[in-house]
Parts: sequence; C-alpha cells; structure tokens
Amino acid sequence: MDNRSVTMRWLLVVPASLLLGTLFSLWNVPAAWILAAIIASGAMALGSGDELPINEGFYRFGRGIIGMLAGLPLVGVPLGELGGYLLPGLFVAIVTLGIGVGGGLLLAAREREVSRETGILSMLAGGASIMPILAKELGADYRFVALGQYLRLLVVSMSLPLITALFAHPGHGSDAAENNQLWFMILAVAVIAYFGENTGRLLRVPVPSVLGPLIITVVASLLLPAQLSLQPPESFQILAFLAIGWMCGGALSTPALKAFARQLPATLTFIVVIIGACALTALPLTQWLGISYFEAYLATSPGALETVLALSSEGGAGPAVVAIQLIRLLSVLAIAGWLPQLIRLLTRSR
Repeated sequence: MDNRSVTMRWLLVVPASLLLGTLFSLWNVPAAWILAAIIASGAMALGSGDELPINEGFYRFGRGIIGMLAGLPLVGVPLGELGGYLLPGLFVAIVTLGIGVGGGLLLAAREREVSRETGILSMLAGGASIMPILAKELGADYRFVALGQYLRLLVVSMSLPLITALFAHPGHGSDAAENNQLWFMILAVAVIAYFGENTGRLLRVPVPSVLGPLIITVVASLLLPAQLSLQPPESFQILAFLAIGWMCGGALSTPALKAFARQLPATLTFIVVIIGACALTALPLTQWLGISYFEAYLATSPGALETVLALSSEGGAGPAVVAIQLIRLLSVLAIAGWLPQLIRLLTRSR
C-alpha cells in the first residue's frame, strides 16, 4: 500500500476518532478515547480490507505515557503503609490472577486460533490499557486481547456505580487539588515517555517499553519537590489512549472478529465469574483490615481503576482501596511480563 493511500485513510480516521472521543467523554463512556480510536480505525481497516499502520514514534510515545500513568499512583502511597496492605493485596492478586490464568488456558484449549499467551492476557484483570502493548511485544494476538479487555472494562465500569450505590459509604470525599503543570515538567514527561524504554532495556526488565517509563516515573517522583509532578497533561493522556486504540483497531480483520465472536459467550461468562469472585474476596477483607464492604469491594474490583479511584474519593474511602489495587496491578504486570516463562513452567509441570 502506498504512502498516499495510508495518509488519506488517516485524514478520515483522526477527525472521526476526535469526534467520537469527545462525544464518549461527554456521555461518560468508560475508556472513551481508546474505544473511539478502536471504532474509527477498526471501521477503516475492516472497510478497506487492509490494516492501518500506526507511526512507530507516536506509538512509542503513547505506550510510554501509559507506563507513566501506571506508575504515578505508587507515588502517593507511603512504603510503610503499602507494606501493611501487602498480604491482603497479595491474597486478592492470587485469587484474580488464578482465575485469569486458568480462564485464559481454558480459552486457549477450546480455540486453536487462541494461543496461551493471548488467552491469558485477554483474561487478566487489571491494566487494560497495558495488556494490548504487552500482547504485541510478547507475540500474542493483541487484537483479541484488546477486545476481551475492553469488554470487561466496560462491564465493570458500568456496574461499579450501580453496585456500590447499595453499600454504606464510610465518609465524605474531599476535592482534589488541581495540579498546574510547568513547561519544563511537561518536557520532562515527554522525554521520559519517549526514551524511558531505553532505560528499561538497560535494566533488562520484561516489557521495557512500559516498565521503563514506570520505574523512572516512580523514582523521579519520589525525588522531586512536592510542588512538582510528572503527571502527564490531559492532552498527552488523550494522545496515548488514541495511540493504543489505533494500534488495536487498525489491525482488526474479519477473521479476528469472527474468532472473538465465537468466544464471546465464554468471555462474558468469565467476566461474570471474576466479578463474583472479587465480590466474595471482599468479604474477608472487611474483617482482616477493619474496613467497610464499600471499600473492600472497590479494592478488589477487577479493573476500571479510574472509576474505582473516583468512587473511592467521592465515598470517602480509606487508603486500603488504592494500596490493594496497586499491589494487584504490580502483580499483574509481573505475571504478564514473565508470561512466556510462566507458560513454559506450567506446560513442563503437566
């Protein structure tokens, strides 16, 4: 395909993505910008019958921003406080990871077109925006992973406000202070997002494109004065979400959609199972940590972290919600990053 044809297609996809993203944001649709980009680029790829390639530099920047966003919540939780929630957090992580890995292996066993890596990454709860990136780098079908992850994200995000409204809230949320970004901090964010992968490769961490910017963000934020923040501006976040959505949607094809449609009943069943399992997991946490069921349910929610944090702030929840979600997120990243080794271990043990 020639460059002129690709450019013409992007001239249609970009404004369509921006329009849909704006509308979805106004309508409070979960993962608005990612879904908008998937729909616009996916419609173009399916309609033309050809994949829509994304600029590698833009995609590199986008996945770096995603890594930074994943690391920032760690900065707000003191290490001592995080350590106190380590065992409960690992308990929640083991339950949800066990269901995710088991469900992914079952899915791969049922469908020849779905590899073990693809099945597990599509079923792991948490870090939905990171999973397609990990899938692409690990050689899994990132299109299938994205469809499964964002279906779960939609169901969880839409059900959370309805379900948590039934529980008693522990207090009243406080208004968050606005963060005024300085130009040199915005420049620092852009540099970390784009070049953080190089640091990850030097450290030999799994999935350096995500974990490199994440590590730099956490370490640098702990060293920075309190008035300075590496929080990416909203425009950078939107660009990152669009990059992930375009990467996933631009590679869609009719066979990929048919394969996902065949597994839709199994995927929906898994979503119901994981939500129910997390709800049950929340019960012992109320006694273990002395928190309300509202807080425990949010702490164990299988994904939709932004919705969880918003409801947590509004309902006056304590630090347990953030701490347990972060411990599980780190566990998910660790499992996903070492997935090939894990699958070899599971296969050898049979």
